[in-house]
Amino acid sequence: MDNNTDNNTYNNTDNTDNIRDNINFIKADNNTIINLNAIRWIKKMDECLAVCSKSDGCVINSDTHKICKTNNYDSYALLNKYFN
Repeated sequence: MDNNTDNNTYNNTDNTDNIRDNINFIKADNNTIINLNAIRWIKKMDECLAVCSKSDGCVINSDTHKICKTNNYDSYALLNKYFN
């Protein structure tokens, strides 16, 4: 299933993603731990990702979690693979 609505957004609509097979949590730049099952969508912004984990949606840069390549490489790499 292609979850990309454009090249910069990933919508989590498939609950069987391989991403959940081994890792259940990631770390955001503000040291928040995010359950991967709670991610609603991801927006790529240069070398950072905005992650929405609220069930009723998010506003970018207001209530999204930021994950940047330089701050949290492992979390960034895990999610960024959907944009390559």
